[in-house]
Amino acid sequence: MSQLIVNADDFGLTSGVNRAILELHQAGVLTSATLMARAAATAEAIELARATPTLGVGCHVVLVDGEPVLPPSQLPTLVDPATGRFSPTLGAFLKRLLSGRIRAAEIEAEAAAQISLLQSHGLSLTHIDTHKHTHMFPAVLRPVLRAAASAAIYAVRNPFEPAWSVRATPGAPFLRRAQVHMLRRLQPAFRRIATQQGFVTPDGAIGVLATGTLDSATVASLLSALPPGTFELVSHPGYNDADLARVRTRLRDSRETERQALATLRQFPAVPLIHFAQLPPADSSLR
Repeated sequence: MSQLIVNADDFGLTSGVNRAILELHQAGVLTSATLMARAAATAEAIELARATPTLGVGCHVVLVDGEPVLPPSQLPTLVDPATGRFSPTLGAFLKRLLSGRIRAAEIEAEAAAQISLLQSHGLSLTHIDTHKHTHMFPAVLRPVLRAAASAAIYAVRNPFEPAWSVRATPGAPFLRRAQVHMLRRLQPAFRRIATQQGFVTPDGAIGVLATGTLDSATVASLLSALPPGTFELVSHPGYNDADLARVRTRLRDSRETERQALATLRQFPAVPLIHFAQLPPADSSLR
């Protein structure tokens, strides 16, 4: 049996992103979204989430290309002291992370603060993931999972794209294919750490390779190839409006395409759509 979680990242980024997420959920093709704790339209997204209990909402933990919830003075290795912001690019973040210059305690504290901020508004969070999938790296995964567990959240995105999904994704740039292939080497460590800490996670994430190129043909190809198991379709829908023009993002024109592409899910009514709270619980004895 196949099951699919259809998740939209960047809930709270702009009002246009929020509107797209709500419309797609109301249309029955999107089941889940991950909310940014410190973004331009976070307050609006929180109100929409509170008014839409059928939408599964997780925390989109931001550790790169954004602003922290905690005071920058408490995060000396995680933020740029000159700007008070996180590293602007994933490459700059990883350079510091992999050289051991970012303290795990700061990652855990900031992730906990972002989760707590959303929960303080009455949201029952279903899961966590991270902006730009930084939790695929063990040095981020461990402290982020500790923060989630302290908030009684035990579901996390499996950010690795399965081989069958890579084969079913036409049109993705060669460089991105190479990156996805190389990063899959981190998956055994991810699964081991998640299991050891008592977390449940899907069998993989589809649409990651297609980020920026996810169109109707790609959605149809992925759904046609879907094997038994539970997978998460990662998406970034939105409206390309004036608010989005003010945001630093490479996903500008593609948000409109992704919003339209998700309607293709209606062509596959036999695939049950769920959200993270509907996953079987993990073994609590491991916590």
